[in-house]
Amino acid sequence: MAPARLLSLSLALGLVPLAACAHSTSSSQPDAPSPADSRSTTPPSPDPRIGLRAGKMDAAEAVWNLRVLSKTPPSENFADETNSDLAFTGHYAIQGSYNGYQVWDITNPSHPTLKNGYVCPASQSDVSVYKNLLFVSGENLSARLDCGTGGVKDTVSSERLRGIRIFDISDISHPRNVGNVQTCRGSHTHSLLVDPKDPENVYVYISGSSRVRSPDELPGCTGGMPSKDPNSAWFRIEVIKVPLAHPDQAAIVSSPRIFNDLVAPPSHGEAPEDSLAEAKELADAKAAGQFTAVVPGEGEVVIPPEHSRMILDSLVRARNGTGEPTAADSAALRRAIPGMVAAMMAAHLAAHAEPDSGSGPTQCHDITLYPAIGLGGGACEGYGLLLDIRDPAHPVRLAAVSDSNFSYWHSATFNNDGTKILFSDEWGGGGQPKCRKTDKREWGADAIFTIAQRKMQFQSYYKLPAPQTPQENCVAHNGSLIPIPGRDVMVQAWYQGGLSVFDWTDAAHPKEIAFFDRGPVDSTKMEGAGYWSTYWYDGVIVGSEISRGLDIFELKPSGFISQNEIDAAKSVHLDYFNTQGQVKLVWPATFSLARAYLDQLERSKGLDAGKIAAVREALAGAEKASGTKRQEALTQLATRLDGDAAGAGDAAKVRTLAVEVRQLATAPRLARQ
Repeated sequence: MAPARLLSLSLALGLVPLAACAHSTSSSQPDAPSPADSRSTTPPSPDPRIGLRAGKMDAAEAVWNLRVLSKTPPSENFADETNSDLAFTGHYAIQGSYNGYQVWDITNPSHPTLKNGYVCPASQSDVSVYKNLLFVSGENLSARLDCGTGGVKDTVSSERLRGIRIFDISDISHPRNVGNVQTCRGSHTHSLLVDPKDPENVYVYISGSSRVRSPDELPGCTGGMPSKDPNSAWFRIEVIKVPLAHPDQAAIVSSPRIFNDLVAPPSHGEAPEDSLAEAKELADAKAAGQFTAVVPGEGEVVIPPEHSRMILDSLVRARNGTGEPTAADSAALRRAIPGMVAAMMAAHLAAHAEPDSGSGPTQCHDITLYPAIGLGGGACEGYGLLLDIRDPAHPVRLAAVSDSNFSYWHSATFNNDGTKILFSDEWGGGGQPKCRKTDKREWGADAIFTIAQRKMQFQSYYKLPAPQTPQENCVAHNGSLIPIPGRDVMVQAWYQGGLSVFDWTDAAHPKEIAFFDRGPVDSTKMEGAGYWSTYWYDGVIVGSEISRGLDIFELKPSGFISQNEIDAAKSVHLDYFNTQGQVKLVWPATFSLARAYLDQLERSKGLDAGKIAAVREALAGAEKASGTKRQEALTQLATRLDGDAAGAGDAAKVRTLAVEVRQLATAPRLARQ
């Protein structure tokens, strides 16, 4: 993920094309010794994540309240490529990659096996799945319709794919490309909406963050401001309708302008150490005689030596010279640089007009759709949006929030009952170290909001507690809920910061409860790696590691989470899972679920200890019984809990427990769990 300053310089000098900024065997090992007692709620001290030995596949590791089940390197065609996001169907994990996607069979999470490695280069290859269909994003200029590896050489080409690919994965070993939908700005990410009112179709929301493509390549693509050009591809998302029976007929059905009237949000500048580092880099480069350029909006930046050498060599050839460039060649280049910058910027702006700096977001990075509650959460560059998605083809903005502590609103997660929403901030674009001990805790973090009357109210920030080194790209990235009943618990990726599991039930006081981390890839320089995403699926946590492959974990009981809570979470089974297409989590009636709520009451002292002991005894007796005796015992216990709620410290949780016990009573054939 190239820094913006280098991208701007490359664009100005015309040396590289403008690109989107984003950037088998398995093994398991014994758990590291637990640094704290399993019932403790005190994090290990000193934090074992600090000072870990570097290495790509052999870095030192730190783990707390998790068990490592497997670590699987990429398959041959995907080694040294960038792994991206994850989707799940049945017992398969589908892992996107800049080289296509890999399908892993995770039936045995301790030993995943490769089912298919489908080569189809693009960025980012964001993936979603529903029934027999797989959707894959493509945005960069080199992605081909035929999935070829040769790229696209022409500026305008009928061979280019920028949008969504649709595959039929009925035979997951042999996917078939059954449809493609082209969009004006490509698909950086996408979100799948399964509308319970429309079983014949699914909807795909497209977020494309690249430049507007030429109308000669895709008719109708224009790049003016919407006030002057109502058809402008800026300031809109795309909604694609996909007939499930005929995915080849998928097409854009609307282009909602959910950013209307938003202005440029407040923002913070660079971290002081970054400004000092850039100033030192510039001073050192100038002292060493390197070439620099003044780029509008960026200031003076260093021209990479390999680029200046290319230009100098061209000057030598232009005068029919031989050998090394002369001092006169260097002087000629220094005189020419301002004109080169001006000419290339003018050419770019003429071909690709962009909104002015005073405008609001032109696109979302990610939109999380939660059809069960009719809401969507848009992480949209400088804003977090709350959307009404009850009419899937015509989302409506309900509320928008901005925050000067946030640099780039990246993704969103609702809690299960839709009363809270969490946004992540990808400060630094994912390619920079933003978890250093000197970085502000509010920058590159999560922001947690409560939702009331369809408005968002800020509550707190959460950031990875362990500082990372300047050689580790680290910032908030993709995560998902863990279905712990009655609580808001989430696992989240932090690139080379590893993964963090945290509880945000108390929105004002989120708390880390488990983690895994590796040392940097290289202790001497930055190399991109780390978790792109970590998601809970079918009882385990699956992590897509950008360079190291696929990792799978399970939760261990601790002072924060009991075995009953883990067992209740594992009882939630989904046929498929796309994190950006959030589904309502529903727990089946089990004794583990009832005991999970009881464990929570004990932990919070929400019910008298003597009564908790009596409820445990009653549950144990009912579980041993069967038929009518079990039903009667559970019904009596539920009635007793109804009475206990009145004087309880957490009356609402006691009533919830009573409801679950009554549910158990109506399921007398329930096997012991």
